[in-house]
Amino acid sequence: MNYTENFEGIKLDVQAADIDVSDALQQEIRDVIRRLERHISKVNFVDVYFTDKRDKSTDAKSLGIRFGIPGNDAYASDSGDNWMELLKSVEEKLRRQLMKIDR
Repeated sequence: MNYTENFEGIKLDVQAADIDVSDALQQEIRDVIRRLERHISKVNFVDVYFTDKRDKSTDAKSLGIRFGIPGNDAYASDSGDNWMELLKSVEEKLRRQLMKIDR
């Protein structure tokens, strides 16, 4: 399931090959963007990458988010077994990066 949308003036591109992204997870992605954009003046795009390697016994799921901002983009990823937990972890990593940039 891949989709692109214009979310509050930000191009949001979600790439999730052979994975259904639930409505709740889509909304959580939007909420993450809202929370993170408080830490930076301009966000051009957000790319979200979902990968599920069912053949792996541990950390089968991985999530990466690229925040397209002026200068170097911010990127964070994590792997585990729960999409919502991964989203929270990646959000925290991105928040730390954006706070350093904004100084």
